[in-house]
Amino acid sequence: MDQALPVRRVVRVRHELRRRELHVAAVDQLSPGFLAITFSGDSLADFVSDSFDDHVKFLLPDARGELVGRDYTPRRFDRAARSLTIEFAMHGEGHVDRWARQARVGQQVTVGGPRGSMIVPTDYAWHLLAGDTSALPAIARRLEELPSEAHALVIVEAGEPDRRMLSSSARLELQWVGSTGDLLSAVRGLSLPDGEGFAWAAGEAAAMASLRQVLLQEKHHPREAMRVAAYWKRGALAHHQNLDD
Repeated sequence: MDQALPVRRVVRVRHELRRRELHVAAVDQLSPGFLAITFSGDSLADFVSDSFDDHVKFLLPDARGELVGRDYTPRRFDRAARSLTIEFAMHGEGHVDRWARQARVGQQVTVGGPRGSMIVPTDYAWHLLAGDTSALPAIARRLEELPSEAHALVIVEAGEPDRRMLSSSARLELQWVGSTGDLLSAVRGLSLPDGEGFAWAAGEAAAMASLRQVLLQEKHHPREAMRVAAYWKRGALAHHQNLDD
């Protein structure tokens, strides 16, 4: 297996950080555990999201009137329509989760960012995408971006109700698993294809730390060609950490 990557091909760019006042334009139930909410507003005219794992800060006032921010992936953006879609996982009882459950067309919200983008070229011979349900929006977006000559290996930890159709022009090998242990076992059991590949994973902090070690120490995958992120941490209200930084 050829794993030689002489240089880091990922490009990181910064964006002007600003807040945008938007309104809810549509609410769609994707599965029992996911809502897709589309926001609109003229302030999206200069919105930029260059990477599938970008995150915006969704801001809502708490009981004291102070803005509480949570990170979410921009799932879909249409500049011409001035619309931004974000998928919300309905598995928690946090402030934003409660808001999303009652979201109605016309409600006003504030969204900040993205602060920057990590642009991963689509011309890698293969792409490993792994994670739990928190990673599903980013995985779905990436699969839609990949060209037909790409090979996508996807492993997602999700309960039966949240397993959905994922579409891609790439050659897709998809595994659904039911637990963190199964996720790690599935990655450990992979035979990574030949050629240059990029490994991306996101999910719960402890699980992602273990998965990163599997990729580095057992699969001997170069750190220059991977991105592993903790999108949440068990017991923490808000957590987002890039484990490769």
